[in-house]
Amino acid sequence: MALLRLLSIFALLISVLHSLPWSIDISESQGPGTILQPFSFNCSSYMPTLELLSVRPPTSFFNNPSLHRHDKGIYLGKVTLSSSARLDALAVNRYELQLQYKCGNFVLAGPLFVHVQRDPGRIRCAGPFASPAGEFVYVPETVTPGALLYALLLPGLGVQRAQMNITSAQDPPFFPGPFSIDDQGFLRAPSQGLKGQAPKTFQLQILVSLGKGQSCKGMLTVKVLPAPSSQVSFPQKAQSITISEDLVPGSKVIQVEARGFNLCYEIFSPRPSPFYSIGQADGVVRTTVPLDLARAQGAGVTKLQVRAFEKLRPWVSAEFDLTVNVRAVNQWPPRCHPALLVTQIPETVPVGTVLNTLTCVDPDSTSAPLSYQLQFHNPPDSASLRLRDRVLEVNTTLDCDTPGACFQHAASILVFDNGQPQMTTEVLVLVMVTPVNEFSPACVPRTFRVREDAGPHTLLGSIVGTDMDYPPNSLEYYISGAPPTFAVDRLSGELHLLGPLDYEQQRLYRITILLIDHSQDWDLNLRRSGSCTITIEVEDVNDHAPECEPPFQELTIYTPLGRSMEVTKVSCWIPQEPQRSALSYSIVGGNSQSRFRLQGSVLMHNDTALGPPWPEQPCTYELLIHVADVGPSIPHLSTTATIIVHLVPWRASTVATSTHRSTVSSTMTPLIVTDVEAFWKPEPWFVVVLTATGAVFLLVLGWLLSRILRGFAQSLQAPNKPARALLLNSIQGNAGSIERLKEAPRKEMSQHHFDGRAHDVFPSPRLSPVHLGSGTGRDYLFNTRTGARHWL
Repeated sequence: MALLRLLSIFALLISVLHSLPWSIDISESQGPGTILQPFSFNCSSYMPTLELLSVRPPTSFFNNPSLHRHDKGIYLGKVTLSSSARLDALAVNRYELQLQYKCGNFVLAGPLFVHVQRDPGRIRCAGPFASPAGEFVYVPETVTPGALLYALLLPGLGVQRAQMNITSAQDPPFFPGPFSIDDQGFLRAPSQGLKGQAPKTFQLQILVSLGKGQSCKGMLTVKVLPAPSSQVSFPQKAQSITISEDLVPGSKVIQVEARGFNLCYEIFSPRPSPFYSIGQADGVVRTTVPLDLARAQGAGVTKLQVRAFEKLRPWVSAEFDLTVNVRAVNQWPPRCHPALLVTQIPETVPVGTVLNTLTCVDPDSTSAPLSYQLQFHNPPDSASLRLRDRVLEVNTTLDCDTPGACFQHAASILVFDNGQPQMTTEVLVLVMVTPVNEFSPACVPRTFRVREDAGPHTLLGSIVGTDMDYPPNSLEYYISGAPPTFAVDRLSGELHLLGPLDYEQQRLYRITILLIDHSQDWDLNLRRSGSCTITIEVEDVNDHAPECEPPFQELTIYTPLGRSMEVTKVSCWIPQEPQRSALSYSIVGGNSQSRFRLQGSVLMHNDTALGPPWPEQPCTYELLIHVADVGPSIPHLSTTATIIVHLVPWRASTVATSTHRSTVSSTMTPLIVTDVEAFWKPEPWFVVVLTATGAVFLLVLGWLLSRILRGFAQSLQAPNKPARALLLNSIQGNAGSIERLKEAPRKEMSQHHFDGRAHDVFPSPRLSPVHLGSGTGRDYLFNTRTGARHWL
């Protein structure tokens, strides 16, 4: 039930809202009884009521609304004009009627606005002229004949011409002559004048006709007053005043006062006055319209002619000239476009760049000059912007690489006019400076030292990159073309070791660190890069022991009694670290009776240390030589070499011993071998003879070698040609050779047959003494069977 009741109320509200027009228009020509607008209401359960609560402005032109049942649940309401209704759009053009509708507990109240529209074709006889008593006009008897006595002004007549006639009788002797009125409504005195007609009263019935059946009537009563007994005057004939244009209608301008009795005041020029009115009784001049110089044409200077006259004797009057000057008042602040200046520029914009140009006007005076002033808010003392007349420009370089430097500039442009009072307009300025990635990142080349035995993930150091763009730490680090031994943290720049190092294989690494910036430009895809070289020096660590070659030696030596001699040299080194050449040698085992000592790496036998009697039998010593590296590097690593020495004493006998040296690899079991050989010990004289014989042999051998070398030199100078060619050449071209052939004994030629030819260069040891040449370098013929030769 509650839901149904709520729906019914909602439907009632909608119905009322749709049936009640809140604003209607009505012509001023509508008379009493006119229905403004019928209203329909829906109320099925109660007896509704419709009341007129109030009318603004107060008037009796509207009757209380009537409400009649039209259908089941439907009621029709009407608002009509009363019998006293005289609508005049020039007097009041809008009425507000407050209506209230009730349907049970539901109450709806709201205003109804009645707009009165002007009827340009209607003539209205309004004012005292149309009243039953009519209008009274007081005229002195001294008025000049035909003078203007009264002007009939009808509302709505405007520039239209209407026909006006005096319909009442003006017969003499009651009238000195007929009064006349023209189409403009000007009533004039009779041509005979009104002298001697005081204190008569003349009633004039006037008919105003416009055509189309439109007409109205009114009464004018002209009272003739006797000649004035006193004078009306103003203290001064003219006055000029200045007022401000911001006076509202009805404001007091000035009060004029004249000397006289029972006076009235009027403005008779201009008539009607468009801007001012005067109080008939008090002489107070007031404004009638807004004096806006920008809209009201001709309101700047107004010359008024004011007349003061006696109420009972209007012809007793005085005139006063009043000039009203209207001073412009600065009512409106300047208006600017744009009213809010928001712009965005990059930080690299050049100085002098125009950001915007203001266009401002003063509504009070469009041609008045304006002043501009730039005022900063954030930062307060900034000089990054400047205002040149109406143009906002960049004043300095907008460097945003300092924290909080210039990412946002908030300022105001104050625009002043020159009016009184001075008005100001503030144009807010917001300049967003966007960052630009101007600089490439860089880092300082550095050198890190690391021990070769450093383990994986060892921190070598940090690479510090710099970037002049803001923010300064927006960098990423990468290794360009480096071995996988090293890695750099992308964000922190820490350089770590990933793999093992070997000083002996590589002592120096040079890697290139690539730096890439980010988040330093309005365009996040715009990035810059830089690089630097990082040097990593590997520090040597003693991690290889010396090696000896051979690691095991076996020696047999024959030592003279009571003498020292060199046994062997221990040859040790570090193959992986050839730079470590400093080694220490010491005998750590097997040196019984201290028969051996070391001089550096040389093993010496020291037989003099024992003294006589010396041992007569061979003995064997197994010496352990401790070889260690020396120097600042720690730890010191060492190795042990084994030397087995078979010591045989020297004796003068026919049996001689020779020294044999055997070496065994360190991976094999040593084997000791002793070899004894027989030798012959000659007598001393035999040694002397053998020495002299050897010397003679050497001399002969030297002489032979010299001859062979000389022959070889000559053979190099002779032409190397075949034997047959040489023989043919010597037969054909050498006359001397032909003669020698002729002189050779024919017997010899016949006895020997030469079947070969050769060149005597060097004696060959392979030839028999018969074939040995003398090394002359000559060519010869020989017999291969007998060996006979014939020199050429």
